Amino acid sequence: MTAGHRGRARSLLACPKSMTYGPCGGVNPDGSCEVHTDPCVFLDRPLPVPVEDAASATRPPPTAAAGEIADILARRPLIMTGFPARPLTAEDVSRVADVLAPNTDAALSGDAATSRTQFPPSYRGHLMTAAGVRAWIGVNTRDRNRVALEGELAALRHAGVAGVHCVTGDHTDTGDRPDAAPVFDLESTTLLPRAREAGLVASFAESPCAPPRESRGVRVAYKQRAGGRMCLTQYCGGVEDVAAFVEACRRAGATVPVLPGVPAIVDEDGAALLASFHAASLPPGYAERLRGARDMRAEGVRLAIEYGSALLEVPGVAGVVVAGGARRGDEIAYAGSLATIARELGGGS
Repeated sequence: MTAGHRGRARSLLACPKSMTYGPCGGVNPDGSCEVHTDPCVFLDRPLPVPVEDAASATRPPPTAAAGEIADILARRPLIMTGFPARPLTAEDVSRVADVLAPNTDAALSGDAATSRTQFPPSYRGHLMTAAGVRAWIGVNTRDRNRVALEGELAALRHAGVAGVHCVTGDHTDTGDRPDAAPVFDLESTTLLPRAREAGLVASFAESPCAPPRESRGVRVAYKQRAGGRMCLTQYCGGVEDVAAFVEACRRAGATVPVLPGVPAIVDEDGAALLASFHAASLPPGYAERLRGARDMRAEGVRLAIEYGSALLEVPGVAGVVVAGGARRGDEIAYAGSLATIARELGGGS
């Protein structure tokens, strides 16, 4: 039986990611699952409430880099960027860090959603921290069981990263390694308390435009209850859409900082990558301005600065995450574009 058939067979009875605290961010606009055309199994069931994250007397203190992030949040918005180093290319890390470190407050290195083979999270965290950038490292539950995940979290704490981004992850059937069996022993909501117990500041993702939209603010409150301390959103439309989502989070009782995504698109490859994201929505007119630009890179930088500046005026928005995708071979130039955007938004100050 192929991986796709295994996933579909499971989905007839339950979530193909074995999730308990869904729906994930991969629900398509029509309500179908990211793995197949059946409806998401969470669309017609109440959301289960996770167990509240309990205090622990033995929890290690935050890392020095996490303390610096807290200090920044106390005085101004936090400006985070992506980290466009090539996978499995250690020498890229210092080159990208040299460009980004003076301009960004932290760099997010995601655990690849598309199943791309890359260095383990803890090794990426070690390389980035050693290169002088505050590392915010993505960890997914698709590729590792709970024993391996707990080991990664311990190693990330030892590496001194600023924080971890806990996600369930896209199913392997949707990426470039459908031959790999998905694990999903945990999910983001059950990984969050483990990150907290390891002494790490943990963020989580939310997709405000993914069905059921009316439940997304509640999910933020539930993930905060589970131990999450920051919400990083998928691209979710115009400034008014972001404001509505933040208000929904507050009505649901969530108090965590919300950092919406700012798309940094500088070429056609980056535009194609963003178009592949589940439930991503660009601000009105964004795509048209990019397509009509004589210089796509310059226009992409201008649009990101314009949109990011407007988002930072929204009550409840505590910062932004500027990211996208780089054309192969253009990683350093793309890092320069991210650095320009981050600096103009106040990062590194």
